[in-house]
Amino acid sequence: MTHTRYAFIKANWHSDIVDRALDGFLERIPAAQVDIFDAPGAFEMPLLARDLAKTGNYAAIACAAFVVDGGIYRHDFVAQAVVDGLMRAGLDTGVPVLSVSLTPHQYQETEHHNAIYRTHFVQKGREAAQAALHITETRAQALNAA
Repeated sequence: MTHTRYAFIKANWHSDIVDRALDGFLERIPAAQVDIFDAPGAFEMPLLARDLAKTGNYAAIACAAFVVDGGIYRHDFVAQAVVDGLMRAGLDTGVPVLSVSLTPHQYQETEHHNAIYRTHFVQKGREAAQAALHITETRAQALNAA
C-alpha cells in the first residue's frame, strides 16, 4: 500500500520558533509520510511550494514562517505577499498549500514571547496537519463521487 505524502516547508528565520510547527504537524501525520524542506525565509516559500506541488508527489503542502517587525521593513507587506503567494501556488497547481505563517501584531524578542510563540506554533502545526488530512479526504470523496 502506498502512503499519501505531504511536504512541510519551514522558513529558517526564527527557526527556534518555526520548527515547533513541524513538531505539531508530526504529531498528526507520521514522519515517514512527510518530506521536510528548509527555505531561506518566508518570502521564498511560495515558489518552493509551487515547484513541489508541480511534482505531483504531495497530497498537500504546509508552509511555516514567523514574520515579525524588524523595524527595517514592512513585515505586514511581506506576510501578505507570502500568504497570497501560497494561495496562488495551490490554486495554480491544484494541490492544497496550507499556511502556518504568523505575523504577530506586537513581538519582542524576549524569552517570555519566544516561549509563547513556540507553544503556539506547535498548536498551529497540529491544525495544519488536521487541515491537510481533512482536505485530502474531502477531495478524494469529491473525486470518487464525480
